[in-house]
Amino acid sequence: MAMRRTIVGIDSPRALEDALRAAYYLADAELSTAAYLALALGKPLLLEGAPGVGKTEAAKAIAGVLGRSLLRLQCYEGIDAAAALYEWNFPRQMLALRQQGEDGGQAGGPVDIYRDEFLIERPMLACLRRPEETVLLIDEIDRSDHEFEAFLLEFLSDFQISIPERGAIRAYEHPVVVLTSNRTRELHEALRRRCVYHWIDYPAPEREMRIIMMRASGVGERAAHAVVAAVARLRREPLAKRPGIAEAVEWAQAATLLNEQGTHWPEAFRRSLGVVLKDEDDFVHVAPKLDAILAEAQA
Repeated sequence: MAMRRTIVGIDSPRALEDALRAAYYLADAELSTAAYLALALGKPLLLEGAPGVGKTEAAKAIAGVLGRSLLRLQCYEGIDAAAALYEWNFPRQMLALRQQGEDGGQAGGPVDIYRDEFLIERPMLACLRRPEETVLLIDEIDRSDHEFEAFLLEFLSDFQISIPERGAIRAYEHPVVVLTSNRTRELHEALRRRCVYHWIDYPAPEREMRIIMMRASGVGERAAHAVVAAVARLRREPLAKRPGIAEAVEWAQAATLLNEQGTHWPEAFRRSLGVVLKDEDDFVHVAPKLDAILAEAQA
């Protein structure tokens, strides 16, 4: 059974929710509870949801609240253990051996080419060696293949790795680990069992307005309301890339900037559409509906 651990200043889900808000991340009660339980029980936190709902930002905010460095491992098809754990600095090793040969092997005896100075840390090894200073983010785990996911199972079970030349390295306390997935494929059930799970959806309109006004300085309530309404309508369209929260914030900022420079609403929203839509086919699809979307959003 996982042992409960104490996180200084965070003794309840509500305390974590307040701390995240102070770090400019508005988490709902469900996310705060899942994150608190993951921290208290020493288990990884698995966040799933559509792209742009704030999964990666949640990990950044948790690291900020804990006062730790964020180690981000971006997953991709074909990622292997070397990219995630460590590799040896081969050129430096060869240089050290060459210098030893030139010295005739007399200066200090045989050179140890497996010292720390020749080891290149990747995020997972760095997390094991400094668990009290770091938060490990394994981003978009669903982009990796099944072989890497199987390797990750072993890592998350014991928080230990073996370096053949150095032996086993094990974290002396459970690291804080956050995994994210856009659910482009199903994750193995064994991986899910090792984690505290939470699904992040697009925020409710009122909360998205609060997010926009908190993160976009100078944006008024009228502009934030219009952006939230327009973005909600865009998300219901069959777009190649639905706008996330970050795009909503940036659209509100961009339209407000144009309005302050003399461009009237809703023309300010229309001219800044490239901030919220990032695909030509999406522009073509939305174009004949845009006037109605903007009129409805400002009504």
